[in-house]
Amino acid sequence: MQEEQSFEIEGDGDLNNIAFLKTQITECQGNPRQVVVFSVFGLRICCCFPRSNSIMWLMGRKGASGFSYSSTAEEVTQEIDGNGLTAIVTGATSGIGAETTRVLAMRGVHVVMAVRNVTAGEDVKVAILNEIPAAKIDVFKLDLSSVASVRKFAEEYNSSGHPLHLLINNAGIMATPFKLSKDGIELQFATNHLGHFLLTNLLLDTMKKTVNSSNRKGRIVIVSSAAHRFAYREGICFDRINDESRYNSLSAYGQSKLANILHAKELARQLKEEGVNITANSLHPGSIVTNLLHHHRLLDGKFLAGLIHTIGKFILKNVQQGAATTCYVALHGQVEGVSGEYFVDSNKSMPSSLAKDEVLAKKLWDFSVSLLADSE
Repeated sequence: MQEEQSFEIEGDGDLNNIAFLKTQITECQGNPRQVVVFSVFGLRICCCFPRSNSIMWLMGRKGASGFSYSSTAEEVTQEIDGNGLTAIVTGATSGIGAETTRVLAMRGVHVVMAVRNVTAGEDVKVAILNEIPAAKIDVFKLDLSSVASVRKFAEEYNSSGHPLHLLINNAGIMATPFKLSKDGIELQFATNHLGHFLLTNLLLDTMKKTVNSSNRKGRIVIVSSAAHRFAYREGICFDRINDESRYNSLSAYGQSKLANILHAKELARQLKEEGVNITANSLHPGSIVTNLLHHHRLLDGKFLAGLIHTIGKFILKNVQQGAATTCYVALHGQVEGVSGEYFVDSNKSMPSSLAKDEVLAKKLWDFSVSLLADSE
């Protein structure tokens, strides 16, 4: 242990039984980690964060980009003109997807919301139009857990005549009980990775045509998570992707998020090799309490749910901060031409060693193609 420091934050009202006790640097599997210890009603709780994230949060430091843990989506896109750009945002009905849609629309981008619940999507669209009357927003139906739905969406979009400059693969589910998708694939892997993998491949020709005709580079943004570090030991369980007997909901989530980074890495390599002016990057939006967590058994109890919400006021991002890195990677000039990278807090960051494995990335690509061929 080193660089230890102690501090306490006074609360008020229902928060005055929560106090931060100390923060210290340690190592986990050879990687520096920030350990935050705090007390809740006398119960000591430890949280472990990648050092780059937590230091920026605790100390308020800005990274090389000039932005930090606390930067918001509006702040990282300030004075950026998105007029003339068209973006698809998956999972845009709530949380960081809805905020990403709002901020992109605020900057003049024509946003296509790709959503499972069209009614909820229309409600978000109306709310944004009430705030930003000039916003250009369309709502398309898309269920990423269904290969048929992804193919239908792509066919409709490709025939719509819309250009495509930005593809933001944001939608996701987290820590669900074991279940197979309609196509017989473990649900988190099917939704978080495979659906986006297929969607990207089916839209790529439209994006290439847009780039060639508009003289503007395309960007593919894949929302991953720091939870990719908690995937199964081997990373991707190719031989037991649907094995219920060895299923762990959080490890399966980590596996799908690791797949997101590997997808971006291999896609970036292929696009560069092809000489196409399209970049592909992945990111961790930050720890945010959203409805992603509603499947997890720890939140079944009202006390635990309330506890996490209360603690979250201290250590988690709000939605405006959570959408910042997505909007930064999608629009900011600093990311022009940058590809195959992983971002945290609107700055380049280092993912796990598995996430940097080029052989694993190619193996995942081939495996995904094979799964989709079997589902036809």
